[in-house]
Amino acid sequence: MDNETAWRVRSVVLSTLVLLVVAVPLYPELFGLDEVTPFPQLVAFRPQMLVVALVVGLLLLLRWRLLGALLLLLTLTGVALAAPRAISDPEPPEPGSRALTVMVANVYGGGADPEQVAKLIRGQRPDLVSLPEAKVDVRERIQEELTGLGYHGYTVQANSAPESATSVLVSATLGKVEFTAETLDPGRVNAAVPSTEPPTGKPEPDQAGVVQQTTTRFGHIVVTGGTLGNLRLIAYHGYPPLPSEVTAWKQDLVVLRKWCSSEVPTIVAGDFNATTDHADFRDALGKNCRSVGPAVGEGLQGTWPADRPAFARTQIDHVVAGAGVEPSRFKTYEIDGTDHRAVVAAVAVAKAG
Repeated sequence: MDNETAWRVRSVVLSTLVLLVVAVPLYPELFGLDEVTPFPQLVAFRPQMLVVALVVGLLLLLRWRLLGALLLLLTLTGVALAAPRAISDPEPPEPGSRALTVMVANVYGGGADPEQVAKLIRGQRPDLVSLPEAKVDVRERIQEELTGLGYHGYTVQANSAPESATSVLVSATLGKVEFTAETLDPGRVNAAVPSTEPPTGKPEPDQAGVVQQTTTRFGHIVVTGGTLGNLRLIAYHGYPPLPSEVTAWKQDLVVLRKWCSSEVPTIVAGDFNATTDHADFRDALGKNCRSVGPAVGEGLQGTWPADRPAFARTQIDHVVAGAGVEPSRFKTYEIDGTDHRAVVAAVAVAKAG
């Protein structure tokens, strides 16, 4: 083998190795590694990684054309797949559809400024407000700032940790709704953390709801009845994909898959701790559900971490629209004291047939 041939072989081998090093964190699902740490954590920032890989590919074209061209092909494919999140337009609602506004604000265990949260609610007048990490006292402080607007509240807390609390506020315009928190099916394994507080039974509206076990680690609240008809609204806080807790993260998304596979019109709002770059999240959405942000061209509007520049954030706070619910609008807002940006989304609910 002459020197030129040997150099070409080495170039191909080295280019292949480098591409694998880049491709695995970019597309771990293709290698069956999307559930293996650190890939679930890294892929949450795939758009940012694509930009970096694109710049590197352009620079490599100046000196190492083969590798540069292959890297550009790899990244441009990813960019093309992500582009619809930024350029999609909302579909016009069906005639007679009902407009609903939904807000999500992770209050960081009570660190968020309640006055700012309430100010955003007063300005946007959402029908439902999902408040991940809001304990009873935090939810009540926000309600105090909303005196006269007629918001009813409910809280579920799976254990003593502040992040396990989830609260919801519902506008009185929805009528007399019902709040429920599903308990764990005994057939499920390790789907929740036992409560450190004694069970209190089924709470009434505007009272704390502490349950021993829930079908999601942090608990969730299902809102039905009133003027919602057959529509259900769910306040959700998914478990984060911590290096040692990826299984728990997946289990929470399995619950989301159950909701989305149902034909019952459903809106799920909260901190999902998952992005549309996570295969498990996409699988959970299935054919019936869509995240409002990507559906209306705002899928690259990051919500976490809020203290980073916009280009360094990722969208883990979602309003998910199920069957019969059409995404209309999505926007994020800054709130002091929390590591999440608040989300306000509008949807159109088709008239029940």
